[in-house]
Amino acid sequence: MESNKGVMIYAEEKKRVFHRVTFELLGIGRKLADKLGVPLSVAVLGPDDLYLSELYEAGADMVFHVEDNEKFSKPDEYIFSENLIQLISDQKPEVFLMGATSLGRSVAPRVAAALGTGLTADCTDLDIDEEGRLVQIRPAFSENILAHIATNMKPQMATVRYKEFPEGEKVPGRTGQVEKLKECGAVNKSLLEILEIASSNFDISDSQVVVSGGSGFRQPEDFKMLHQLAELLGGSVGSSRPMVEAGFVSKEHQVGYSGNRVKPKVYIACGISGAPQHLAGMLDSDIIVAINSDPSAPIFKVADYGIVGDIYKVVPALIERISQERAANIN
Repeated sequence: MESNKGVMIYAEEKKRVFHRVTFELLGIGRKLADKLGVPLSVAVLGPDDLYLSELYEAGADMVFHVEDNEKFSKPDEYIFSENLIQLISDQKPEVFLMGATSLGRSVAPRVAAALGTGLTADCTDLDIDEEGRLVQIRPAFSENILAHIATNMKPQMATVRYKEFPEGEKVPGRTGQVEKLKECGAVNKSLLEILEIASSNFDISDSQVVVSGGSGFRQPEDFKMLHQLAELLGGSVGSSRPMVEAGFVSKEHQVGYSGNRVKPKVYIACGISGAPQHLAGMLDSDIIVAINSDPSAPIFKVADYGIVGDIYKVVPALIERISQERAANIN
């Protein structure tokens, strides 16, 4: 345990672009490293022509770049896990962080199990205690409490939710060291093929306005009114979990504990009752507007503005009013 030193974060990359959670990890990773008085390093698995300078500018001291132009082009959890296991075993960081993305949530448990250490998933805050241990903070019991978790095992591992931390402050021209490494030679013999079934780059987490629909909608076609309202407001359409399971919209639109976490400037909940699992994904929105026919719906307890009424009347009325205001401003 005493030989473990340093904070390491994983920089997730796709098509030569780093996921934004990477820079949030650099921000919190830099603070943790400074508290411990240790360097901050970054693990990168990807092609040989990545632009690494932005990682240094956002706080990294060292980059370990495992290069392969083919093996890391598809999200094969086995290949990613085996390479991270080898890298972490060689470098022995005391703290290792990954984003709680689809890839991170799959790879991190495999890595932790192989290294014989613990893992705290979906953290919303991190700190260092008086003993120099990583304090991993995450919601529990449907977000009703915040659990503070510490471990004596090394490395101390956690996945971190996207949009929880500010991105690392960029210092133009800041430099660091890079060590180029070869892929470990892992071969996933059980995998036949990985196919990309969705080419959309849509990410609801980046939307400044989200218009979400819930069980108050009777059929998929009715979601068209949400698309109309979202388009007028320059936003995106979200939904509760039941609507995804019913086939109204795809999984990428789901907001909630098991879906996406959003922090828009405006969140409009249409026909959503306000189950804890859904609230967990949108509670940090700047302004919450709730539309529901049930005045006792839990969503009204967290809403800044509430409209008690039939969504089939209220939403079209909003669309008409906003359209009129826009037309008047143009004229």
